[in-house]
Amino acid sequence: MPGRDPAAMASQGVALQQKLGRMLSKSVGKPVLKPNKPLALKDEATCITEMSLLMACWKENDFSDAACSSEVRAFFKCAEKAEAARKAEKGTTVGQKGILHPKQANSLLRRYPNQYKEI
Repeated sequence: MPGRDPAAMASQGVALQQKLGRMLSKSVGKPVLKPNKPLALKDEATCITEMSLLMACWKENDFSDAACSSEVRAFFKCAEKAEAARKAEKGTTVGQKGILHPKQANSLLRRYPNQYKEI
């Protein structure tokens, strides 16, 4: 950035590192930064086997796509299936999951507003 002193920028970076170190230190008892969700990986990993086979084939054949064409096709086929399943799951309706996306809820509320008159 023109006009900025590199030494000042470096000192700001050091100050930020020190502040983060204090926030994360356990000397106070508990860390200040707390996760808002449980620290666990989602079960979304798909096509791991196909990817492993493809990488092993590439390693054996000096990263040649021509020599590993069947593995490449198998991986892309698996990825297409996984993407289709993810899109199908994303387009679920209220009856299937019970949760509406905010945009869906807003459009339904605009279409069917609350009745203020007694019927």
